[in-house]
Amino acid sequence: MTLDEILSDLRRQTAVVRHADTGSWVASVLRERIGAGQLAPGAKLSEEALCDVLGVSRNTLREAFSTLAAEHILTRIPNRGVFVARPTVEDIREIYRVRRFLEPSALLWTPQTDAPLLHAAVARARAARDANSVDGMAMANQDFHAGVVALTGSERLSLQMAQVLAEMRLVFHSMAADPAFHEPYIERNAEILRLFEAGDRAGAVAALADYLDRAEARLLVAHAAAHAAASAAGTTSTPR
Repeated sequence: MTLDEILSDLRRQTAVVRHADTGSWVASVLRERIGAGQLAPGAKLSEEALCDVLGVSRNTLREAFSTLAAEHILTRIPNRGVFVARPTVEDIREIYRVRRFLEPSALLWTPQTDAPLLHAAVARARAARDANSVDGMAMANQDFHAGVVALTGSERLSLQMAQVLAEMRLVFHSMAADPAFHEPYIERNAEILRLFEAGDRAGAVAALADYLDRAEARLLVAHAAAHAAASAAGTTSTPR
């Protein structure tokens, strides 16, 4: 999706759903687009264009930028502008620290005994795998783990998970052409779901912990390889 297409789509969305002129709404819109992989790491965000398509003031947009910068999703560079962030090694480790608190607790303590949203996410992931859609597998995987936290029924926890997954999506850009990264986790998710619905909460948590350990390790290896490739190509100066 090109930047012009994204801006056009944002204009249509804003015309249909007009919210209060608040930075929190603008932040949620941008976070959603970044989480969907439409804005890549290093992309520069135009204040003028975004104010126009969203129908908000520069002060409101800058409030949203500040929110997303605090979430490590955007990066401000003096005299250059605002860019979609490039996650660092420490960012990846912090993402997984947060996920290890959020997701296992959700599985362990939720009063729910079934999870239709998780079934739907697994089905979408399998369909994406059959269609050889890397982006589809990545999105369905994120939907599954967002659904795990949604089991809590807490809007605050779900918002925190949305922030984490938006940052995760930036990490996934280094894996965009590698279906082998996403495929194994589809059936791991299905096994977590099976254990959860069988009433084996401890087993589901153990399977999830193993999942997170493996995913973090693979992402760190991929990040190191991508950084080495960028260094060799002389392209490491792009923001974060």
